[in-house]
Parts: sequence; structure tokens; C-alpha cells
Amino acid sequence: MICRGRGLIHPVCRKRVCLVTDFFTHNLFFALIGGLGLLLFGLKTLSEALQRLAGDRLRRIFSTVTGNRVLGVCIGAMVTAVVQSSSATAVMVVGLVNAGLISIAQALGVLLGANIGTTATAQLLAFDIGLFALPAIGVGTGLKLFFSRSRLARYGDVLLGFGILFLGLTILKSGFVPVRDSPAFLDFLLSVSRNRLAAVALGALLTVLVQSSSATIGLTLVLAGHGLLPFDICVALILGENIGTACSANLAALKTNLAARRTALAHLLFNLIGVIYVLFFFTQFIALVERITPGDPDFVVNPPQLAAQFGTFLGDKPFIGRHIANSHTLFNLINALVFLPLLRWVARLTSLLIKGQVSDDALHLKYLDSRVLNTPVLALGQAQMEARRMARLTLRVYDQTLALLPGYKQEQLNRLHQKEQTLDLMQREITDFLVSLSQQSITAEASREAALLMHRVSDLERIGDHCEDLQRLLVFRIDRKISFSDTAFEELGALAGQTREFLLEAVNSIQGVPEKASSDSLPKDSIISAMELELRNNHIQRLSTGECSTFQGLLFIDILHHVEQIGEHVGNLVQTCRDPA
Repeated sequence: MICRGRGLIHPVCRKRVCLVTDFFTHNLFFALIGGLGLLLFGLKTLSEALQRLAGDRLRRIFSTVTGNRVLGVCIGAMVTAVVQSSSATAVMVVGLVNAGLISIAQALGVLLGANIGTTATAQLLAFDIGLFALPAIGVGTGLKLFFSRSRLARYGDVLLGFGILFLGLTILKSGFVPVRDSPAFLDFLLSVSRNRLAAVALGALLTVLVQSSSATIGLTLVLAGHGLLPFDICVALILGENIGTACSANLAALKTNLAARRTALAHLLFNLIGVIYVLFFFTQFIALVERITPGDPDFVVNPPQLAAQFGTFLGDKPFIGRHIANSHTLFNLINALVFLPLLRWVARLTSLLIKGQVSDDALHLKYLDSRVLNTPVLALGQAQMEARRMARLTLRVYDQTLALLPGYKQEQLNRLHQKEQTLDLMQREITDFLVSLSQQSITAEASREAALLMHRVSDLERIGDHCEDLQRLLVFRIDRKISFSDTAFEELGALAGQTREFLLEAVNSIQGVPEKASSDSLPKDSIISAMELELRNNHIQRLSTGECSTFQGLLFIDILHHVEQIGEHVGNLVQTCRDPA
């Protein structure tokens, strides 16, 4: 190819062409942005529809993660194939680690499965079913319009997502047809096809820029299908896409908690090391893919005019799409088998590379991540885990407040103040998160659950406020050296103990611990209210007989009032756990 000035001389027809002019003349730019836009929108629509159909089953699947690493890989693959996002799966796994429900090694097994689950998209895109795009859109839209209140509408969303997805892919394919006769574009592709490492870097960069491995894979399949890239370079691009996915997760995790950063780093180590050893055995890997996949990936039909000059790989390739999809799946399967016995070592390595220890009482949120708001099932799971953490923290605040009865140290008050700040922060952030979630396209059940969680965190925060008032009263009593009678201390201890037992029951209910049968005929909040009234009357009686002063009596009654108010909010929590509807 000869370059003169700003133009290029076509080697066949000897006409001057410009790369930019050629780019827009063939409508490639519009096909690229339009096709990618529809592809991403179709994936989003399909993912949300599948999540609504799956409902709470996705979250229950995660609860089955045990010490069985193979089971963890299977669960990660299954969930990621449904939500169409390995990042969303990783965020959910981090929450489980922080909650202490699974170890970091078990979480890494789920991450390996998530890498396998993402390959389902490539297998889907490799099917040549573009003819069904418009019928799927039509049928899906019809189901949504005419059966909006039935389950058929959700199946309509699935069909609509499939239709938009394949329509975007069809537009991409049609946009790249003319560029097979563009010498400038082919010259650029030739320069890429000469260097596998450059192709890996390009695949990683495109994935980071587009923030979607599915879009990068779709683009690779389109270029390969038109013979614009040889098979080995397509595999290199796919390897780079795996690195790009992990890089995106690490960039997003920069400002998150320690567990999130370690999980993201492990994800990167899995994919980066996997790409390195596959590149080392690249020829053998290519041969293995060709052996397990029917057809010749470089078989060409309808070669264009420039095929002889730019390479024999030009032309329509009917078999290369399945080979690319299988190479993506095979890479992640091999990687999972390699790292499955090494999960504990990888977990230790991430702890060495990212040092630190997070306290459960630290003034920050652990589980909420706005990146999964478009994945309502996982977002609700995050909010639930944050609410459970808030419930555990509330119980500790109550216990440490009662510990101030005999006396206090300033360190105790400082720690309690920090915990109360954490409760206030959690209540605000969880509520904001749930409000944002409610503005998404979610089911009626998910909307009710979000509202229920808002009520729970509000009651937990109010318990913290009453504990703060109690601390102020108890510190005031000690500073002013105000003494209570032994009877008063016994009565206050009985009321506080009954309230503590009730609060523990509420926390266990929020944690999902089965409730023990109670022999009490009255609800415990009613028992606490009646008990508080009785103790108040007893103290008023002591006031009337002169056993204690008016100042002592008013202080004691205020303390009783705040303990009783805590019992009332605990009653609200227990009621929402018993009757969530």
C-alpha cells in the first residue's frame, strides 16, 4: 500500500482513499455504535428478565456454598450465566465473605465458576440465528403489552432481550461487510494479526473501555465471521478480554473495602496467570480447540477481491464463531481445573499482597455496591446482609450500654460513640440504596421486600438513639454520684434483661435463625410495656414513702422509659420478621 499525503493509494484500482473518509463512507461508525448499543441493551434486558423469573432462588443458591470447591464453581457458573455479569457475582461473593458465611477460599471457587459462566454469552452469540431477531422482538413485545399482569409478560421480556441482542449482532455484521474491500482498514488488521501479544493487549483495552466482555466477544465474532481476523488472533483477543474483565473489577474495587480488593485481585491473578501459561502453550491450545470443534475455523467462502493480497484468511467463515466460543469456554475450564487445588494458596497470596484487617465495627459499609443496582436480586441480597450486620451491631451497642450501669471509662464512651455513628451511617446509606433500587425495574415482591428492609433499619437506628440517651443518663448518674436502692437496681436489671432477650430474638430472626417456641401468651413487647408500667408505679410508691428523692425518681423513670422504648422498636422488628407480607 502506498501513502501519499493524507491519503492512501488503493493497490488494485489505484484510487486515492482516506482512512477516515473510508470509515464513514461504509457506515461502519454508525453500525458499530448502534450495533454495540443494541447488543448491550439486549443483554441488560435479558439479564433483568431472567433475574425476575429466577426470583429469590438466586440468593438461595448462594446459601448452598459449602466447603465443596467443585460445588462452589458450579454455583458461580450457574448464577453468572443467569445474571450475565461476573462482576455482579463477584460483589455478592464478597458480601458473603464479609458476613463470615464462606471463607475466602470458597469465594474464589465461586469466582472461577463465574469466569466459566460468562462464556455462556459467547456460546449464545456464536449461533447464527439473526433471522429470529425481529420475530422475537415482535412476540416479546406482544406478550408484554397484552399480558402485562401475568407471568407471560416476564417471558416476553426474555424474548425481547434475545431479539434486541441478535438484532444488534446482525447490525454489527452488516456494518463490517463493506470494509473487507477497504485497504486501509485491512492494513490495520494485518498489523494486529502479526503480533499475538498486541492482540491480547487490544482485547484487554477494548473490554476495559466498553466495560463489557460480552460486547468485546460479539465484536470479535463479527470480525472473525467476515474473515477480517485469523483464528489464532481471535483467540488472543479472547484471552485479552479475560484480563480486561478482571482489570475492570480491580478499577471498580479501588475505593471499596479490603475483602473486595482482595477478591478483585484474586480474579486478576486467575486470569492473568491463565493467559500467560496458555500463551506459552498456544499452539497446543489451538490444536485442542480445533480437535473438539467440528469444521475448519479458517475455511473460507466468498473471498473478497483483496483476499489474494491481504491474506488467505479473508472471506466468510462459517465455522470460526463456534471455535472462538469454544476456545473461550475451554480456557476458563482449564483455568478452573488448574487453580481449584490452589485456592487456599491464592487466598494467602492476596492477603500478603494487600495487607490489613477490617473491624466489623468500622465506620463504613461493607456490602452495598451501586454497581449491582441493575441486578435487583443481588442488590436485595446485599441490603439484607448489611441489615444483618446492623442488627448484630445494635445488639452489641445495647450490651455495652448496660455495662455502664456500675461505672464507665472514657474509652468505653468513645467506642460506643463510634458504633452509634456507624448505625446512623448504615441507616442512611441502606435507605438510599433501597430507594435507588426501588426506582429500577423490579417485581412487586422485591419492592415489598425493599420497603420491609427500610422499616427494619429505621427501627434498628431508633434503638441506637435510645441507647445513646441511656448512656447520657447513666453517665449523668455516675458523675453526680446519684445512687439507686438495691430494689431499684434489681428491677432495672430485670427489665433490661427481658428487653435484651427480646432483642436477641429479633436479631436471630433477621439473621434467619429459626425462632424457638415461646410459652408466653402475650407478645414480649406487651410484657415489657406492662413490666415498665409496674416498675414505674413501684418507684412512685417509693417516692411517696420517702425511700428515694424526687431527683433520683425522675432519673430512674427516664431510664425505664428508654428501655421500654427499645422494647417497642424490638417488637416492630419481630413483627416484620414473623409477617413480612
